[in-house]
Amino acid sequence: MQKERKIPMRMCTGCGEMKPKRELVRIVRSPDGEISVDLVGKKPGRGAYICRSADCLKAARKARRLERTFSTQIDDSVWEAMEGELNNAE
Repeated sequence: MQKERKIPMRMCTGCGEMKPKRELVRIVRSPDGEISVDLVGKKPGRGAYICRSADCLKAARKARRLERTFSTQIDDSVWEAMEGELNNAE
């Protein structure tokens, strides 16, 4: 009898749904304060997860959820870069 593996679940910052970690993209704030998309999931720093859709990113931006999670202000240029990376990842 083989033991079934537990699937790690994470909550999307945009829509608030719990989904398997592999279906989500990690947004990370590095120790030096830089915010970026972590497609591999290995970058050091504080992470938040978001669905692979621009709609969830827009919802998170509108409600300032990522800014609250990372306790920092996020520039428009960073939002645009994250949106571009998410569109390329789809």
